[in-house]
Amino acid sequence: MFSTLARKIFGSRNDRYLRKLQGVIDQINSLEADLEKLSDDALRGQTDLFKRRLQEGETVDDLLPEAFAVVREASKRVLGMRHFDTQLLGGLVLHQGKIAEMRTGEGKTLVATLPLYLNALTGKGVHLVTVNDYLAQRDAAWMGKIYRFLGMSVGVIIHGLDDDERREAYNSDITYGTNNEFGFDFLRDNMKFTVAELVQRPLHYAIVDEVDSILIDEARTPLIISGPTEDNTDKYYRVDRLIPHLQKLVHFTIDEKSRTVVFTEEGSELIENLLIEKGIIKSGNLYDIGNVETVHHVNQALRAHALFEKDRDYIVKDGEVVIIDEFTGRMMPGRRYSDGLHQALEAKEHVIIQNESQTLASITFQNLFRLYNKLAGMTGTADTEASEFESIYRLEVIILPTHRPMIRIDHDDVVYRTHEEKLVAIIEEVRDCFERGQPVLVGTISIEKSEELSKRLRKEKIQHTVLNAKYHEKEAEIVAQAGRKGAVTIATNMAGRGTDIQLGGNPDMRIAREIAENVPEEERPALEAAIRAECAAEKAEVIALGGLHILSSERHEARRIDNQLRGRSGRQGDPGSSRFYLSLQDDLMRIFGSERMDGMLQKLGLQEGEAIIHPWINRAIESAQKKVEGRNFDIRKNLLKYDDVMNEQRKVVYEQRLEIMQQEDLADYIESIREELLDALVAESVPETALPEDWQLDLLQANLLRQFGVHINGMAAWRDEDGVTSHIILERARQAMQTHIQEREERLGATLMRYLEKSILLQVLDSLWKEHLLNMDHLKEGIHLRGYAQKDPLNEYKREAFQLFDGMLNRIKEEVVEILCRIEVSRQEEVEELEAERAAQRDKKLSMHHPSYQEEDEEGSPGESDSRTPYRREGEKVGRNAPCPCGSGKKYKQCCGQLA
Repeated sequence: MFSTLARKIFGSRNDRYLRKLQGVIDQINSLEADLEKLSDDALRGQTDLFKRRLQEGETVDDLLPEAFAVVREASKRVLGMRHFDTQLLGGLVLHQGKIAEMRTGEGKTLVATLPLYLNALTGKGVHLVTVNDYLAQRDAAWMGKIYRFLGMSVGVIIHGLDDDERREAYNSDITYGTNNEFGFDFLRDNMKFTVAELVQRPLHYAIVDEVDSILIDEARTPLIISGPTEDNTDKYYRVDRLIPHLQKLVHFTIDEKSRTVVFTEEGSELIENLLIEKGIIKSGNLYDIGNVETVHHVNQALRAHALFEKDRDYIVKDGEVVIIDEFTGRMMPGRRYSDGLHQALEAKEHVIIQNESQTLASITFQNLFRLYNKLAGMTGTADTEASEFESIYRLEVIILPTHRPMIRIDHDDVVYRTHEEKLVAIIEEVRDCFERGQPVLVGTISIEKSEELSKRLRKEKIQHTVLNAKYHEKEAEIVAQAGRKGAVTIATNMAGRGTDIQLGGNPDMRIAREIAENVPEEERPALEAAIRAECAAEKAEVIALGGLHILSSERHEARRIDNQLRGRSGRQGDPGSSRFYLSLQDDLMRIFGSERMDGMLQKLGLQEGEAIIHPWINRAIESAQKKVEGRNFDIRKNLLKYDDVMNEQRKVVYEQRLEIMQQEDLADYIESIREELLDALVAESVPETALPEDWQLDLLQANLLRQFGVHINGMAAWRDEDGVTSHIILERARQAMQTHIQEREERLGATLMRYLEKSILLQVLDSLWKEHLLNMDHLKEGIHLRGYAQKDPLNEYKREAFQLFDGMLNRIKEEVVEILCRIEVSRQEEVEELEAERAAQRDKKLSMHHPSYQEEDEEGSPGESDSRTPYRREGEKVGRNAPCPCGSGKKYKQCCGQLA
């Protein structure tokens, strides 16, 4: 009660924050008149002036009012678009590393130019992250006019670029690109062998467009670069043929809330008999340890048949299974489900099965974007997920006011008993809008539902357009014209479409489509003016009819997605309306207890064709959606806890890798590893406290030969030699090892030795890291079973993950030293072969997944030079044998400077 009263008196935290920014807005506006008097060259010269002031000690915050005012003036001159005060507010929010929630049509694309320009003045590079290549190219070209006018360079990262093109784009002041491309470039850079091959600079500042889609919806599945494994496709086909013999409820049960499927006892017995009968299991029963792989195939085949529906979760296009994004309804070509599930779907649909693959590198979007020094985001729908943004990304959501008042009318939901009754009502409302000429956008949650509705409309002879994953290529044009008089558009979820629906139609789209390229230049202005006038007249008619009407055939499990659909109407003060139609047979209603409601409604005498309309229903549905959102948040948060363990290890390995690449001479480091290993071998075989008769000199001899390639004659006699201690044995072993290493370096040459040290260290590190990723995957798969032993699975995972990582680090040291002590390169041709082999490794085919993303990793050769600012260590270099600066009392090489 007190908090409500305080909000009424002082305003919410959001209101107070925005009021604080008003002074900066006034300051920016006060500069406008003076900047209008500047010539184009003088305005462009402000960029150089700002950079000089930064070098002289000023901060970007000091420059903010002037820089924002300069961008606004440039936009007026180049694009004819002046930033509104609400857009200036949005720019301030983004600059301060927060999420700006702005309604659809409020101009987020233009808002981003303000903080991007300001932060790019530092010369460290800034990124604008979008959801697809189309938006990245469109926005880079469109907003790039402002940046180039002000003397800034602009790059765009899209699929299909080679390394040189990517490096050039990343070296630009401002870089646009998709979340996937930024992520895969980060992973690929951490698989390179020289600094000159890297394409990305250190991650400085990023603005994530459609931030809820990228950081929430896509946060559960990692980006993965993987390589092929052995062919195992035939088994998928053989197992798939057995699944149709199983019956739901009799042989397996489905939990729709958690999207899991489980065999019953009768089902396990049947599938086991079928596997034995078909010769897939050769011996034992289904759950013998030798049949673990078969159990995996069976489980994935059952999931493919029971949980995944064609035209809802995926489509089959050109002989391939293509995933459908559940949140946007977009096709995701190239992406593949991991862990053999995609292969199971390919077997189900009788298309060619692609080989499974092994993970070489992976990262989640959650951990990728947390690597940036400063992160911001913008979207039309973030407030419902504010707690998740705050707890995981430390990003506060700020809701910005609209430039013009929102006058859209949002009607209460209409609930019918059956799906058929709901469809009939939807068709009637669409018919009414169509006959009156009011444009209507019908939202569906799947391709299957959109095509079912389209079929009914065709039967009623109502002209309409369908936008779903099957018509992905026409997306921008379909959305742009959905506001024309009499337009009926059926669309799957509208998240991240990136194109505003303008009432009366989008004149620029019409001009591009309707005026042929061969029309003489002198005729074009008149034709363009005619189209613009026609659109303006049509807009006035549509406004009189009530604007765009949003009609949804179902509620999504996330309120955000419903709000995204609603947000397509009521753009920049336009009129509009929305209504959601539901039935008790809808997934959300059915899963969350509609059976009781159905029985109650029948008792109350609800007749066929009648609907319930009441605010209480809206609140009940919203409550169900909040439960689903909460559960999904818990799942993502739990996954992140596990991935954070992996992320810490990833950061250590990648930092170590970068340091290795930056150093030309690793001789001291390799020597320190040899010394460390030698100390351990001698301590194991000849402990200081052991008596001579307990010394294991034969074990020491064998270990020295294995690890260093060193054989010491007469070692067995040391036990009987007077005055010999473990320290003397250590010194003798060290002398023998150093002599052996010195002879090898004289024979091979110092230059070749330095090359081999660096090359072998990187190759061994990569090889064992790849193996470690596989071990971590296996550990994660079964760790939940520890809960049955009353142990916390997360703590067990952390403990065993540390043991695996520590073991990997020790193996890296051992293998590097062993290889360097044994490798022989006697001809220059062999050196050239080593170089060619390394180049072949870089150029081999890799797979990129999200959760599994198959395509060739096209990496070009390293450039002749690298124009990026070289990495510089802060402070003085610490010697490997110097005391560790952390204060532990250990040597640096044995503490913070160890290979970790």
